[in-house]
Amino acid sequence: MASQVWFITGVSSGFGLLLALRALASGQRVIGTVRSTAKSTDAVRQITSAGGRVVELDMTDSQAQILAKVKDAENIYGQIDVLVNNAGYSILGAIEQFSEEETELQFRTNVYGPLFTTQGVLPGMRARRRGCIVNMSSGAGQDAGATRGLYGASKFALEGLSEALSAEVAEFGVTVLLVEPGMFRTNFFHALQTPRAPLPEAYRGGAGAGAGATTAVGRIMDMFDRLTGTQRGDPQKAADRIYEVVAGEERLSAGAGAGGPLLGRVLRLPLGMDAIDRVEAKQRRVLAEVAEARRLEEYESTAFPN
Repeated sequence: MASQVWFITGVSSGFGLLLALRALASGQRVIGTVRSTAKSTDAVRQITSAGGRVVELDMTDSQAQILAKVKDAENIYGQIDVLVNNAGYSILGAIEQFSEEETELQFRTNVYGPLFTTQGVLPGMRARRRGCIVNMSSGAGQDAGATRGLYGASKFALEGLSEALSAEVAEFGVTVLLVEPGMFRTNFFHALQTPRAPLPEAYRGGAGAGAGATTAVGRIMDMFDRLTGTQRGDPQKAADRIYEVVAGEERLSAGAGAGGPLLGRVLRLPLGMDAIDRVEAKQRRVLAEVAEARRLEEYESTAFPN
């Protein structure tokens, strides 16, 4: 793969930092973003020591501000070939808890920001008739589940944007990839936010008491406490997988790889067997629901009579 310019948001830690370092080690040119270089000195040092650049970008900024920052980044090397919308965060709690401010911040970070960075890189990609946009979603972008209503809603929105974007830009040689990670051992759980409003006791169901929660919300809260630091997913392997798919270097068996590289053939890339199982289970539930709807529609149609 010839040297390309990768613009990766949220490189202070986790997938973003690991992906930036992997791309640099493979000979790519990388521009990473952090909200504050002063607060991300270790990541800045690692990336710049490897030959990359780091700029400040807040995904909650206005459209005009983000477009200007993307333009400045584009001017560093004259183009952006790969955009990775990695920056984001999660707020977990019962739907009943979320404030207007918390809702807006979740969507500004996880939806508006990626939308605006995408708008910033598209003119150049269209003009060159090549490019790749990677949007970091989540297993929650397919299957939200209790406590992940707001986070899941933001990822559902990102997936909808990505589906439409893929249909709009394929004819210009621009590919879109949605990455849906499962549980990996990053600082994701440590960085989780919770609503300011207290969780009503009815939802808690004994969560944190050691006896096992009895409610859907309580069980998920206990699960996150129990799994923190023990997730099976290796974030370095995840970053390697993302890089290899974007670069067309993924390793597949002869049978599995008969269709060629995945990029351009698939829109979604669930990462980790837990994510794959979760997406498959969701699709089975949806197909069962569609079958029931078909049975009802075939019995009594909602269409106008002929």
